[in-house]
Amino acid sequence: MTAMTTGNTSRADANRRRILDVALAELLRDPDASMDQIARAAGVVRRTVYGHFPSREALISTLVDGAVEALADADARARDGVTDPAESVARSVLAIWEIADRYRLLVALAQRTVTVQGIRERLAPLRANKAELLQQGLAAGVFSSPLPAPALAYVHEQLLFAVMEAVNDGLLAADEAGRSATVTVLTAAGMPASLASALVARVSAES
Repeated sequence: MTAMTTGNTSRADANRRRILDVALAELLRDPDASMDQIARAAGVVRRTVYGHFPSREALISTLVDGAVEALADADARARDGVTDPAESVARSVLAIWEIADRYRLLVALAQRTVTVQGIRERLAPLRANKAELLQQGLAAGVFSSPLPAPALAYVHEQLLFAVMEAVNDGLLAADEAGRSATVTVLTAAGMPASLASALVARVSAES
């Protein structure tokens, strides 16, 4: 690869990263932002944006991929070295929420363009991790549910989406949502509310 080719590739990569960063900010500010608006905000011509992303849907899909990658990283870091299933779930949900809160409007937007099924497919590895934790908790008697762990993991996922929507609709304060969502997830797994609240308070204080 020649120096000129390397330079062009680096410039193209830098442009792509800038477009994604600007697009995320613009779409969070205005979910109806057009490709023209994004191009202007990024300081590039419209053709450059379309050169990287053939459609608005493709751009949003790429942003969702980035969000899911960030969620997976947060989940892995939160659970590292934690052996108690309930604490693992609590730390995971709190960490995921901290990342997800940045993408609440993007997720709502993505449900219109990427489709719910597309989002579910992207979240499959995270859901599998959660199902494993839930199975450990059910086996240990920490959790109690009539649902098997994989189904319960789906319920937890939908609970988090519902809490996001509640925040978006102004029904729940954003600064309370992470802790509330975590207690809700734990109680949905059959953990007594008092124990769930105490666990979340302790984990939050340590974060």
